[in-house]
Amino acid sequence: MIAPDIAEATPFPRCHATINHVWAALLLEELYRHGVRDIVVAPGSRSAPLAVSAQRHPRLCCHTHFDERGLGFLALGLSRASKRPVALITTSGSAVANLYPAIVEAYQLGTPLIALTADRPSELVDNGNNQAIDQRDIFARHVIDQRDFPPPTTSLSAAFVLSTLDHALARQRATSGPLHLNCRYREPLYAPQEDTSSYLAPLGAWLDHDTPWSAWHSTPLTCAPQSDWATFSAQRGVIVVGRIDDPREAQSIKALAATLGWPLLADLQSQLRFDTHSLLHTDLALLDTAFAHELERAEVLLQFGGRLISKRLAQFIARHAWHDYWFVDHAVASLDPDTCIQRRLVGPASAFVAVHPVTSRSPWHDLAALQARTRRHLEGLDTRFSELGVCHRLCTLIKGELFVGNSLPARVMNMLGAANPDIERVLCNRGASGIDGLIASACGVALTHASATTLLLGDVSALHDLNSLALVNALDAPFIVIVLNNAGGSIFHLLPVPADPQVRDRCFVHSHDTTFRHAAAMFGLAYQAPTTLEAFEHAYRCALGQGATLIEVRLPSQEVADELDALRSALSGMSHDA
Repeated sequence: MIAPDIAEATPFPRCHATINHVWAALLLEELYRHGVRDIVVAPGSRSAPLAVSAQRHPRLCCHTHFDERGLGFLALGLSRASKRPVALITTSGSAVANLYPAIVEAYQLGTPLIALTADRPSELVDNGNNQAIDQRDIFARHVIDQRDFPPPTTSLSAAFVLSTLDHALARQRATSGPLHLNCRYREPLYAPQEDTSSYLAPLGAWLDHDTPWSAWHSTPLTCAPQSDWATFSAQRGVIVVGRIDDPREAQSIKALAATLGWPLLADLQSQLRFDTHSLLHTDLALLDTAFAHELERAEVLLQFGGRLISKRLAQFIARHAWHDYWFVDHAVASLDPDTCIQRRLVGPASAFVAVHPVTSRSPWHDLAALQARTRRHLEGLDTRFSELGVCHRLCTLIKGELFVGNSLPARVMNMLGAANPDIERVLCNRGASGIDGLIASACGVALTHASATTLLLGDVSALHDLNSLALVNALDAPFIVIVLNNAGGSIFHLLPVPADPQVRDRCFVHSHDTTFRHAAAMFGLAYQAPTTLEAFEHAYRCALGQGATLIEVRLPSQEVADELDALRSALSGMSHDA
């Protein structure tokens, strides 16, 4: 679990093995003073000063993983769920490159990771020395800032280390995202401890207090009241909610929508997707022309959070002639792929709601009643053991936190839905929307809370991150991995790839006959392979009372594409049958 805060300051140790260890300990102590509580560490020799210093820090919680790619995503999940920066430690060489996918995702999502990468000194790079690559700027434009620390030496003051780090962290707070701190170490990397008090003495009071060396103050993001809010809010409006990680922020949006009488269209990532106040089936209901025509009566749009999963909703927003379109998000990123936002407001949702009061109004729309027509078409899913049937049933069963994989699972769960107050939070890696690192990310999320975590992902995604099943049994609370195994990338049956089955299967779908029974056994997870909806429900309910379970749902590859086509056809024809 996450390391608890400890109010009492702990004096900085005066004895260290080498000057390498002094600088490493300074970095980790200063990170702690800036709010870091969790460190994820991969094994390695060049990183020994960092790893040993992290392990010896009395107030940091260390997590380990042997796979650097999974390690990066473990840190990503930890940071997103805890709402704190998380540091990563790796050795030099290709170990650093393995962090890249997680760094990219962190950059896209604005997640404050801090990569502490060990490196060789410059004289050992580019001359055939073992495990030495050029690590400068290795993450290119996917980090907020990068610092290449020189090899530690007593000729540079300890204050240099602290001040350089403080400056980088200030940039990270101003524009949230990952940092890269490249740490070059000369040998020896291991040695007995010795007194380093004389080198540390110029730090003075810093050594015995718990405040950072230098304070870089940045103005917090706030949403100032908009003078034309009364005019904007008096019109027929819609509230759309994209990615909101904090359930409390989502509740403030729900309250605003209820007071305004505006429909609430909530994305899977919004923390409102399974709330009774949202229109649970918007994505599918947009296929009903009667629903779409009613929504077209809206004049203004207020959106919180971006990165919508529903392409249909995004296309509706892009083509509708809005009188005005306001967008609120805490990050300064554009988040406007269709370039139709007319006012961009930077700040948390709760800050916007607090300064834009409204009086209670009656709803202007009949969307809820029209959506009931869509819901009736989904009721038949409860009788079929299929991808849609399993996901539809799962919506009603989930307790605790839900992490949803990319590709088809995110799209299907965004289409379906049922009111479920037992879902505490829903998270997805929808920054770069990759299928790698999903198990590790979900494990990072699970480390931050005491309730159950459910991970829903596809078979190819599970194969990409199979090593991270090693993290699952270290968790205290129930962790349920649901693998939808449709024998390859079934999403490509829905995309305009070449129709030739041989080309499609070899170049896109990558069909396989792999099962996950032995993977579960290898990593010590309980295993279930239900073949009916009733058996799936029983397996899931049992898993809620166990430590770690992998539930494999094996399905025909083409089936989900056929199901979705049939559902779209039925919904598109509703208006003609009315």
